[in-house]
Amino acid sequence: MGRVLVRLPHTAPLQKMPPAKTNAKTTRVLIVEDSPTIQTMIATLLGKDPRISVVGVASDAMAARAAIRSLNPDVITLDIEMPQMDGLEFLRRLMRLRPMPVVMLSSLARRGRIRALEALSLGAVDCVEKPGGIEFFQALADLPDRLIRASRQRVEPSQGGLNAKVAGSSATPERLILMGASTGGVDALEVILSEFAEDCPPTLIVQHMAERYLENLVHRLDRKIKPRIAIAEPGLVISPGQVLLAPGDGHNLTVAFDGQLKCRLQPVEGDASYGSCVDALFFSGLPFARIVSAALLTGMGQDGARGLLALRRAGADTIAQDRSTSTVFGMPMAAIEMGAAASISPLESIAGWLLKRESE
Repeated sequence: MGRVLVRLPHTAPLQKMPPAKTNAKTTRVLIVEDSPTIQTMIATLLGKDPRISVVGVASDAMAARAAIRSLNPDVITLDIEMPQMDGLEFLRRLMRLRPMPVVMLSSLARRGRIRALEALSLGAVDCVEKPGGIEFFQALADLPDRLIRASRQRVEPSQGGLNAKVAGSSATPERLILMGASTGGVDALEVILSEFAEDCPPTLIVQHMAERYLENLVHRLDRKIKPRIAIAEPGLVISPGQVLLAPGDGHNLTVAFDGQLKCRLQPVEGDASYGSCVDALFFSGLPFARIVSAALLTGMGQDGARGLLALRRAGADTIAQDRSTSTVFGMPMAAIEMGAAASISPLESIAGWLLKRESE
C-alpha cells in the first residue's frame, strides 16, 4: 500500500516529518485542497495504489508553497476554489517561479469549461472534474494513472515555452490580433477592420451572434474590408491577411500550435446562447501572449474581461473600448475595472493602436 503522510492544517506551522520509507519508484504527490473531508478522500484513494506516495496536504497557497519547497513532490493536485488565493492565480505564479506537473482537481475543472481551458493555458498538465457524493471513488478510479502520467511530463517556465517558440518561429506570424464584441459589435468591427490592410496581422474575432446571422455579417464585411474574411474552421492555419470569425454554432474558437498556429473549435460548456465565448479565445492565446494584441469591444455582460486580464499578465498588449463610443459598456467596463486593459480608447482609435503594435 502507498504511504500516506497527512500534513497539519495551514493554521499550524509546517513541521518536518520523519523520513518516509517509500519505494524509490513511487510517484510523490502533494494534495492542495482546502476541504479537510476532500483531502482525506483523495489521500485515501491514492493511498490504495502502491505506485503512489502522498507526501503532504496543503489547505491554501501559502501552505502549498512551503510544502513544495520542503517535500519536493513529483506532481500536485490543485483545487481551483481556495481561500486567500485561488488555484488559477497560484498556478500562474507557480509556473513562472517553480514550474512542475500540476493536475487540476476541481468541480470547475471539466475539460471544455472556461476555467479548465485557462488552467491548461497556464501550464496545468491535466484537468480532472472532482465529483461529489458517493460517486467520488468510482469517478476518480483513474486518478492514480493520470497523476503518474502527469509526473513524467516536462514542464517549462511560463515565461518561455510556447511564447518563445512561437515568437521565434518562421512558420508563424509576428503578431496575432484577438477581438471580442457583443451588442453594438457589428458596427464597431466594421469601423476597426475598414482600416486593416490586405496583409494585416491574422485576426480572430468572437462576435456574440447566432450562426444563422454570421454569414450575412461575413458578406457585409467582405464588401468593406481588404483582408480575406471567413468563418473559422477546425485545423485552419492562421496566417497574415486573414480575419476569422468564431462560428456561433455552440463552438468556441481557440488558438492552437503544432508547429503552426491553427484554429481549434471546442464545444461550449453551459449557456451557448451567444454562440461562442470571448474568454475562451483570449485564454487560448496565453501561450502566445508575446505576439498577441487583444481588444475587448462594446457588449453586455463580462465575457472576455477575465481572459483579457490573463493576457495582460502574460505579456500581451490589451485595449478596451471607452464608454463614450460603446453601445453597451458592460464588457469593456468589466475589463477596465479589474485592470485588464493596458489602454482605453475610443472606437475610432483602436485600429490604429492595434496596427501600430504590429509595426513596432
